[in-house]
Amino acid sequence: MASRSKARKRALDLLYASELRGESATDALDRAIADGEGPTNDYTSFLVRGVVEHQARIDELLTSYAQGWTLQRMPAVDRNVLRLGVFELLYVDDVPDPVAVSEAMVLVRDLSTDESPTFVNGVLGNILRDKATLAI
Repeated sequence: MASRSKARKRALDLLYASELRGESATDALDRAIADGEGPTNDYTSFLVRGVVEHQARIDELLTSYAQGWTLQRMPAVDRNVLRLGVFELLYVDDVPDPVAVSEAMVLVRDLSTDESPTFVNGVLGNILRDKATLAI
């Protein structure tokens, strides 16, 4: 597994676990780093901090594009994979858009429900389609 793929998986783990515990993902990341259990790849920290920084806008977009699904109704894995995917699509210039979508698909294919890949691909595909017109 490539280093950025591992970093995405670790970022997802941190986002997911912190959400379940009801704490900030950056607090969880900072605690893991302080305890010597932090990510070994700086891209993990970049992803977690970026998702948290832009979460309000990302969640606004997900609410708009996930037709028929509220954020609360989505499986937690899907919700956090989508947050990572939208962050990479809109805010990370050195990750090609197809790679961001593909990496999100790998995560949900491995970690979520049978229906999740279709759902995540549809949401990210629609956001990608409208990317040029979205205010970020």
